[in-house]
Amino acid sequence: MNVLLKSAIIIDSSSPFHLQTKDLLIENGKITQIEDSLKNTKNYKEINIENLHISQGWFDSSVCFGEPGFEERETIENGLITAAKSGFTAVAVNPNTYPIVDNKSAIEFLKNKGANFATSLYPIGALTKGAKSDDIAELFDMQNSGAIAFGDYNKPINNANLLKIGLQYAQNFDGLILSFPQDNSIATSGLVNEEVNSTKLGLKGIPALAEELQIARDLFLLEYTGGKLHIPTISTKKSVKLIKEAKKKGLNVTCSVSAHHLALTDEELHHFDSNTKVLPPLRTLKDTKALIKGLNEGTIDMVTSDHNPIDIEHKKVEYESAKFGTIGLESLFGALNNIINLDVLIKALTSNPRTRFGIDNTSINIGKKANLTLFNPQHNYSFKEENILSTSKNSIFLNKLMNGKVYGVISNDKMVL
Repeated sequence: MNVLLKSAIIIDSSSPFHLQTKDLLIENGKITQIEDSLKNTKNYKEINIENLHISQGWFDSSVCFGEPGFEERETIENGLITAAKSGFTAVAVNPNTYPIVDNKSAIEFLKNKGANFATSLYPIGALTKGAKSDDIAELFDMQNSGAIAFGDYNKPINNANLLKIGLQYAQNFDGLILSFPQDNSIATSGLVNEEVNSTKLGLKGIPALAEELQIARDLFLLEYTGGKLHIPTISTKKSVKLIKEAKKKGLNVTCSVSAHHLALTDEELHHFDSNTKVLPPLRTLKDTKALIKGLNEGTIDMVTSDHNPIDIEHKKVEYESAKFGTIGLESLFGALNNIINLDVLIKALTSNPRTRFGIDNTSINIGKKANLTLFNPQHNYSFKEENILSTSKNSIFLNKLMNGKVYGVISNDKMVL
């Protein structure tokens, strides 16, 4: 693939061209020239679009595709095309399929099915067999087959000893363990955040305590065992505090936050829209402010869409019966660009998650492979159903104002615009 990018503003703090406006020549998938102005002497395809910004390719650390088993929700093919058009050159795919991805054959299926796309697919293997929290899955075999981490998506490890064993065992091959932050003995059958709004609306609540107790337990276990722990999609003010204190102690822990927990609060519940039923639940404004502060300060390492397609039969039903989850690839940038500093947001989508999950960072420089996201941070619009590229349409951001447009990606010697 050969292409000339014209007047691109480079957002990459690791690049010597950071915050500079340059022309970039890409030949056979590599950046061969970066200059103030380049002539298109070889008549390559030329990209000259409004307010073009480029960064390292974005990586989403928590994405769900239905395949295998739930193809009506999303196929791997359409999911990767959606990810590319949404600015992501790599995604970590959760194991919540049917069957659960808990062995090397399942990992190899995902890797083979996701090959030859602009967006690279990196599987997350289940931590326990069948994600049932009874026995540790085949972690070493899965890592050898391409798994980049291990966790039971949106399911806590109830047995503390099982997580302890997982953290100890994974150290033998430098494996990364994920632990979903919810104590189900506290959350029970809750639907939304337990607070004033849940009481007003008569919806059973999930206390912030359910998340914070689980995080405190997991951090104690990590301190005891050592190893590498990642806590996905935290949502409360105290969770940020707990992780900040753990990092000060020197524990090897990272965490992520979803776009909807940064941009929305439980005030969204008043319309009883089942698209607002997510896990963890939407919290209060004080939690949202603490999450933003934690991201800005570096306590929170990365941002995720927590993209989870749910078919209409399981979403457009009574609130209590609806499944948890929202899609989010298409809306992440537009939802966050107006509330998170651009440099902070780009780091939380590129170098921070890539480093943690062991994926190569590719700085924007001459001689490097072109792994780029193309976007315009100054484009305002309302997010409508026609903006949804996923097979499922369960977006929590429908009809919300967005600030920022993604043009596409250049990655794996392919261009998706």
